[in-house]
Amino acid sequence: MRYSTSNSPASNRASLWFLAITLLSFLAASTAPTPLYHLYQEHLQFSAATLTVIFGVYAITLLVALLTVGSLSDYLGRKPVIFTAVLLNMLAMLLFINADSVAWLIGARVLQGFATGMATAVLSAALLDTDRQQGPLVNSVAPLLGMAVGAMGCGLLAEFAPLPLQLTYWVLLALFVAQGVYVWRLPETVSPQAGAWGALRPTLHVPIQARSTLWRVLPLNIATWALGGFYASLAPSLVRTATGSDSNLIGGATVAALTLTGALMIFTLRNRPATKALLLGGTLLPAGVAMVLLGVHGASLPLFFLGTLVAGCGFGAGFLGAVRSLVPLALPHERAGLMSAFYVLSYLAFCLPSLLAGGLTRTFGLVATTDGYGAVLIVLSLAALLGLMRQRPASVCSLDVK
Repeated sequence: MRYSTSNSPASNRASLWFLAITLLSFLAASTAPTPLYHLYQEHLQFSAATLTVIFGVYAITLLVALLTVGSLSDYLGRKPVIFTAVLLNMLAMLLFINADSVAWLIGARVLQGFATGMATAVLSAALLDTDRQQGPLVNSVAPLLGMAVGAMGCGLLAEFAPLPLQLTYWVLLALFVAQGVYVWRLPETVSPQAGAWGALRPTLHVPIQARSTLWRVLPLNIATWALGGFYASLAPSLVRTATGSDSNLIGGATVAALTLTGALMIFTLRNRPATKALLLGGTLLPAGVAMVLLGVHGASLPLFFLGTLVAGCGFGAGFLGAVRSLVPLALPHERAGLMSAFYVLSYLAFCLPSLLAGGLTRTFGLVATTDGYGAVLIVLSLAALLGLMRQRPASVCSLDVK
């Protein structure tokens, strides 16, 4: 495969900004429903278990996209795949705007999940094509920042603007229309090659040179994404159960507190070695989760949010350490496939534990389920931290990718 990029620094900067904003937009759209879940529950009368199903189908179809079309842009080129993902998300926004039943919500999340999975892989690869130095940083910051913007922005619109169940999606629809038009102005960074049909076979492709590193960062990466999945699905309901608050801002604020601090942590650690970020993530995430549990049992909203901020720092550090350890190990034609595999594993951790937790709430209740969920995250994070600390110096140094 031939590999080409624009020689113009100005063109590369414009492409980098567009790709970053587009990736941010997809993740913002993914968390936009979170502050609205309690409104949907009141309007459509469904349970917390049904809520996790609505959340879970998004993550599952995202995984399907990563497994099937995740590496498609390595064969067809980046631009047509980006455009297709944007078009699918536009259709998902229209479904949200007209949603008047659980079935419509599930349909919207299914379509959105597939679009986001397609976009996540191709945009991540395109960012690395465009800028090898800033690409990994943008790949780490944009998803978390997008999740924060989507959750908090939707919460603000739901609280203070008209049409709380539609306005956010109209805004996002307009943004995706603009992106669908502009994408064709991007320089293409990958020359088409044969093999696109074969690439649609569900597969995980991790380059041989990246496999040992993936196994080393996987435990902490599982803990960080499982925490994110809990916040995107059950945390708003948990805050209302523990504190009695019914503000529309609570749902957005819980997700934004986690992801925004994660994004700030990534930016702060952007020039630090990957191993240091991983170690910091393994320390802060369990400490934050423990504080969250104390806040729940003490019905203390300030302590809950303080713990969320600490856990968010661990989330960002762990995610950055994982991404910066992996992405430099792939060749240009391997990047979309590697990022697809990484995000498949990440989103499995994002959706499966929270789906299980949603089912357990029927038997044990939300607070008791949260205790068990938090305990597992703490144990997993500490085990990952211990494993990282016990590595031989030569093995640790192999992670210090700058």
